[in-house]
Amino acid sequence: MSQLLMFRPPLPNADRLWAVIAWQGRRSRIANVHASHEAAEADCAWRSRQVHEYRNFLVSEQKAPLRYELRQIARAEIPKSWSPLPALGFLRGAGF
Repeated sequence: MSQLLMFRPPLPNADRLWAVIAWQGRRSRIANVHASHEAAEADCAWRSRQVHEYRNFLVSEQKAPLRYELRQIARAEIPKSWSPLPALGFLRGAGF
């Protein structure tokens, strides 16, 4: 019997982290967490490019596109059940 195991990379071991925040309208969610500003910036840019490349599809599906921003957060601000958000995961109903 095969079993599917979900892989969740461990969060960086630091008190202050850099979060990529996804916004859809007025709702927001932590999309990903990084130990360094550079890694968070690269992730934010990649996610923004993905949304930009699928812009026409999003308009045709009448989906509000996500926008991403960086913010420094405390480890305590991350919800216990949090998991990273795929860049276009909201198209499958995941996330928001």
